[in-house]
Amino acid sequence: MKAEIIAVGTELLLGQILNSNAQYLSQELAALGIDVYFQTVVGDNMTRLAHAVETAAGRADILIFTGGIGPTQDDLTKEALAGVLGRSLYEDAEAMENVDRFFQGRGVPMTENNRRQALAIEGGTPLPNETGLAVGNAIEQDGKFYIVLPGPPKEMKPMFERQAKPWILERALTGEQPIFSKMLKFAGIGESALETKLLDLIQAQSDPTVAPYAKEGEVTIRISTKALDERAAMLKLDAVEREIASRLPEYLYANVDVPIEQVILDTMQERGLSLSAAESCTGGLLMEMFTALPGSSAVFQGGIVCYSNALKEKLLNVPHELLEGENAPGAVSAETAKVLAEQVRLITGTDFGLSITGVAGPGQSERKPAGLVYMAIARQDADTAVFELNIKGNRDTVRIRSAKTLLYRLWRALQD
Repeated sequence: MKAEIIAVGTELLLGQILNSNAQYLSQELAALGIDVYFQTVVGDNMTRLAHAVETAAGRADILIFTGGIGPTQDDLTKEALAGVLGRSLYEDAEAMENVDRFFQGRGVPMTENNRRQALAIEGGTPLPNETGLAVGNAIEQDGKFYIVLPGPPKEMKPMFERQAKPWILERALTGEQPIFSKMLKFAGIGESALETKLLDLIQAQSDPTVAPYAKEGEVTIRISTKALDERAAMLKLDAVEREIASRLPEYLYANVDVPIEQVILDTMQERGLSLSAAESCTGGLLMEMFTALPGSSAVFQGGIVCYSNALKEKLLNVPHELLEGENAPGAVSAETAKVLAEQVRLITGTDFGLSITGVAGPGQSERKPAGLVYMAIARQDADTAVFELNIKGNRDTVRIRSAKTLLYRLWRALQD
């Protein structure tokens, strides 16, 4: 069974809104064993929208629409789909009650155009909107299945989960095997190097499939298979995972889809360890990665963003002669990184202290090139480890890769 996702809205084409709906729906459909071969984005234009419907119906079994079902004249999804299917629109009484109740509850008059949100396609199944006003629709015609959902994710996701998915399971799926996947997370290695290590597995894949995905500073391998149940799937997935893990044990930090900072926090909490950080060129990015996670306060005690040399001296006791002077190593140096990590650990009383200092770019600093970064890990009763990086890329790339590399180095230190 093949599906196509059609996202409707000129704002998507203009880049004003990120199409996160397609990512969510693709994952949900894959879990149902439904393959998504195409994703289409079309603007608020009746002719082009109708053409997108006709094209998708020629190559997919299930068409899922998001957006274009609101109250304004440019919300055309239901009208266009009804036209292609040769059906009419009607005002669904239950949906209209929901709209009326909304405006009455807020004590404001309802404008007439809000009735458009209660329109449904004749002969279909209205999908109630539990978090918004626009009713969805599910239609079966000529062996094809059409699902109409709202655009806002806070409305789309609940409607898909509670209304559309049960309809698909009951009406569209006949013996489809679900897809089961494992996500293997790697750090400290680039996508090309990782692919080289696994090239024979990737080229010879049939079932399970092996696919790499790269983000800044980390790589994910997804291994997937179709099976009747989870037990049968895991027998196949576990075998491939063991082979991959045997080749890359020093880079594989998790076999579930979690960031490396979550693994670090979990490990340190289990061991009763604490952590602090001093950041210069990353400006608090490393600390944000930790504090964005629930429960991080059990491990991460705090840190200092010491962007200027004055604050490096005043708050972290970096000697002036280390930072400035004709023969001084400078703020961007192994020596400064070492002092920053050791001092933040002593000031906060933590087991580990981290530091990053460097040139994020785009220009030079201290006559040192953009992308030159030093980082350090200080710990109780052990020598401070200092690392040098030379990162190619823009300012954001330098900052993200610096933080991710230090996380990898900390994870390795915890393994050792």
